[in-house]
Amino acid sequence: MLTTSRGISLLLALAISALTVLFLLLLDDATPTLLVVAGSISFSVSYILMNVTLEFLIFNEISNIYGVLEKIQKKDYSNIPDKSDKLSISPLRKINKTINSYAQAKNKEIEALQKNAEFRKEFIADISHELKTPIFAAQGYIHTLLDGAVEDKSVRLKFLKRAAKSLNALDKLVQDMLTLNQMESGVVKFHYESFDVKEVVHEVIEELEHKASKRHMLIRFYYDKEKTYRTFADKEKIFRVCQNLISNSIKYNNDGGEIDVTLKSHKNQLTVEVKDNGKGIPPEDLKRIFERFYRVDKSRNREMGGTGLGLAIVKHILEGHKSKISVSSILGKGSVFSFELPLEKSAKAEDILS
Repeated sequence: MLTTSRGISLLLALAISALTVLFLLLLDDATPTLLVVAGSISFSVSYILMNVTLEFLIFNEISNIYGVLEKIQKKDYSNIPDKSDKLSISPLRKINKTINSYAQAKNKEIEALQKNAEFRKEFIADISHELKTPIFAAQGYIHTLLDGAVEDKSVRLKFLKRAAKSLNALDKLVQDMLTLNQMESGVVKFHYESFDVKEVVHEVIEELEHKASKRHMLIRFYYDKEKTYRTFADKEKIFRVCQNLISNSIKYNNDGGEIDVTLKSHKNQLTVEVKDNGKGIPPEDLKRIFERFYRVDKSRNREMGGTGLGLAIVKHILEGHKSKISVSSILGKGSVFSFELPLEKSAKAEDILS
């Protein structure tokens, strides 16, 4: 009985009622009726107040704490309340809040581990598939030659070239994976220098113009000839960012399509924008295109080559420069990729003078 709120309330109410009656007995004009009424009122009020206090402010809070502890013991971190009851007394509320915070942290940790496990499964499946494609292709050509085709010079040369092409694709995939891994682990160091982004973009376009002309695509570069677009960054890695973005625009654009590269400066930033008029990217894929090996159109992408790591590398390079890649796309109308870099002070001064 003493372990329940009602039992404790009853004993305390009886004690308070008895003390009240004893106190009234000290008065000369205390009548039996007064003693009974006073004792009854003090008992009733004391019992109700004690019961409410113990039940809702103490026992209920302790029960909640025990419930959370029981869930923690069973490693069930779901449905843990975010906040404790504001009506509970301060020490118990603090204890409950601490336990709830611990349980919620554990729940988030478990969710993160589950996501990482799922990511590892997807990654192993993706990398297995990516490695299998060039390896099987090279194996097929080499085994065909070993089975007798090596005697035919024209077939031998053709198959060796195809096997070499597959092995080159495998080497590029491995190199991209190593680069991405080194960036994520912080092994790759950024070598900052001052350079004009306009010149870097020109170099990339000159390198990729032949690839675009094969599919009758036009690459246009828009910038203000009176301005300089100097920044302080890793020139080689920014070159690779521009290379990957423009190469992707060529790869996923329609034959005869157009690619517009725009370079703009404003206040303390300069912006590089790559826009195409291809098929565009579905909204549900926009958030995932920067993941490793994620492909919007798997079959189409494999036909066009690529390791599926280009945009992931772009994302990590720009994050290393305290920047980020932005993308917007409309199905049937094309996509726009853009990023920002800090504008060097000398370039800003020249713009002001001009």
